[in-house]
Amino acid sequence: MTPAERTEKIAAYAAGPALLADALKQFPREMWQWKPARNRWSIHEILVHLADSESNAYLRARRFLAEPGQPVMAYDQDLWAEKLDYHSQNPDDAVALVQLVRKMTHAIIRDLPDGVWARTALHPEHANYTFDRWLEIYSRHIHGHIEQMKKNHSAWLADRTR
Repeated sequence: MTPAERTEKIAAYAAGPALLADALKQFPREMWQWKPARNRWSIHEILVHLADSESNAYLRARRFLAEPGQPVMAYDQDLWAEKLDYHSQNPDDAVALVQLVRKMTHAIIRDLPDGVWARTALHPEHANYTFDRWLEIYSRHIHGHIEQMKKNHSAWLADRTR
């Protein structure tokens, strides 16, 4: 990844929480627990997933910086949603956690020297897991879930008119 591409991805990473807060204003709270299908996530579940994902991203970023080359934890996101009963957790707390953890992570990554981004970690699901790859994944993670929420909202609206 070029330095210019990295700068763009760091900016997208930093913008994620504000985009999430703006997007959530579009969706009535009454539909946050609605699921488009049994095996699909509700907006509520997506928000708690984002909190878990951001917490893992925070730890992974720190591992790249403090202990490069060491293992990072993988997790089964669907199993976490089920076993941790995402619908019983507070979605507002999840959003607040996403905002804080991303702010803290952005503060440490925004001015890193270019050489740091080639560092690796051992990830059981990703071969050649570099810090650049981490940035690629997390710079678009919230954005992707906002699109998923929009699709849920459209499906919810269509379901209500049947």
